[in-house]
Amino acid sequence: MKRSNYDKYPFVQVEKENTSCIENWESIAEALNERISAVEKKVKYIVIECYQGVNDQEVLNELKSKLNYTNWINADQAFKSTEEVKEMVCPDVTDDRVFGFMTRLSIDDFFSNQKLSVLSQGLTMISEGTIILYGMGSSRLIPNPDLVVYVDMARWEIQTRMRSNEVSNLGVCNKDAEFSEKYKQSFFVDWRVLDKHKKELMHKWDYVLDTHVANHPKLVEGKDILKGLEIAAKRPFRVVPFFDPGPWGGQWMKDVCDLDRDAVNYAWCFDCVPEENSLLLAYGDVKVEIPSINLVFNQPKNLLGQKVHARFGEEFPIRFDFLDTIKGGNLSLQVHPLTGYIQEKFGMKYTQDESYYILDAEDDPYVYLGLKDDVNPELMITELKEAQEGASFDADKHVEKWVVKKHDHVSIPAGTVHCSATGCMVLEISATPFIFTFKLWDWGRMGLDGKPRPINIEHGEKVIQWDRTASWVKENALDLVETVGEGEGWKEERTGLNELEFIETRRHWFSKQVPHDTQGKVNVLNLVEGKEAIVESPSGAFDPFVVHYAETFIVPAAVGQYTIRPYGESEGSQCATIKAYVRT
Repeated sequence: MKRSNYDKYPFVQVEKENTSCIENWESIAEALNERISAVEKKVKYIVIECYQGVNDQEVLNELKSKLNYTNWINADQAFKSTEEVKEMVCPDVTDDRVFGFMTRLSIDDFFSNQKLSVLSQGLTMISEGTIILYGMGSSRLIPNPDLVVYVDMARWEIQTRMRSNEVSNLGVCNKDAEFSEKYKQSFFVDWRVLDKHKKELMHKWDYVLDTHVANHPKLVEGKDILKGLEIAAKRPFRVVPFFDPGPWGGQWMKDVCDLDRDAVNYAWCFDCVPEENSLLLAYGDVKVEIPSINLVFNQPKNLLGQKVHARFGEEFPIRFDFLDTIKGGNLSLQVHPLTGYIQEKFGMKYTQDESYYILDAEDDPYVYLGLKDDVNPELMITELKEAQEGASFDADKHVEKWVVKKHDHVSIPAGTVHCSATGCMVLEISATPFIFTFKLWDWGRMGLDGKPRPINIEHGEKVIQWDRTASWVKENALDLVETVGEGEGWKEERTGLNELEFIETRRHWFSKQVPHDTQGKVNVLNLVEGKEAIVESPSGAFDPFVVHYAETFIVPAAVGQYTIRPYGESEGSQCATIKAYVRT
């Protein structure tokens, strides 16, 4: 393998010099104390609002010992009891191992009216001093606080902390619960509740506190965070990728992305899933980490474009991620729900149509896609269920296999049975709601935790489209490439995503500069061939942006016209990008 130039820590430069960011607990406390002392009131109300996953022990230990205050109140003392919270969230969390329902609860629902009343009465009796209200929902305890500090947390880091039993769910103390249990409640309840609350607070932030790295906090004024989001929404950028092992994981990403060679494998790279990823904002040389979903919340029209925003709201509908099975195993045999099913059963607005772009391949790889032309639905479901009781399932008997090669693009609309087999490096281009995968067969293996992975035949059998057989796949889903444009040194191809899917994909082969235009819709791209390329603005609206092989990058709708050409080591050679955008 050639030397990797994949950037694992991309950032958006907000300021050339650091005039905004304060580091370490002592300096942060000093700055906050100075700001508090400047409030000219007898009673000062300071809110330190948190997202789920913040390490309360670290924050409380440091700030309670360093800030000047007369009363410190933790918001959770006004929460409903653990039993009441569990009962309240039960309809959304459900008793299913994997799936729940997207909650309609708000942060107010977690508070006890009686406890709030007692707390409010106590606050009104304080005639002088500084009162600090801390924790999730703390801003709900006082209508007009004098200072708001927001302690944010990206979901990939929350999941890391949940796996190591460091953090609990909203309103309960369950650090030692199974990761799957904590993740499910977070996905269906906590993150929905706290995102709704965060959107109401963003323009009230006086400060944002970054505690992603233990004992290395960073404090930035809220206006400077919002400034960074505005800059990011008007230029190409990348979110921070994160990598996870899995029972089928491969070895390709270790070399190409320069990862730990001693790790057992890497199955996934979440290279562009803004709901999960971080965004790094640089103030001078100091980089502040925030959830990249904040950009969607704060700059939806600049980022997504008016048409996409009108259709999807404050959600990022396009997902790019890697699935590495090179020297690994098969993914689980699976199917995704139809739109009506996901709306009815789980409260999601749209489903996970997807596609496999074969970024690399070795050892004559193939994918499972669609059913045999002579498939017997009753027999297939019976044998899948028998396999869960210890029998083996013969996937080749029921599901069609297709040989694939590098740069093939396979369309997988919801309802189509599929999986990538060993030997594939897949760039998965799909709609966003990635948790809704119904596993049908997992090749009889265990997860990395030594436990059986959940199988979802009861859901899967209700959404499988039995007419999606080999004949249908050949006609509608396999690498249907069509040239749609050409110029000097470049060619544009439509790579054939099915008409049932709302994502359009275009591949550009180029040895010279290629013109692009967002046409008012967010573009997501990956450099699928070539060592590096440069993205430029014809009008100089943004600084030139260099991307490397296999890196996914986002071009906001507000950018409009931009160009891409080979750069550095790739000058004079052929490169290629795959671009996705929403059909409107």
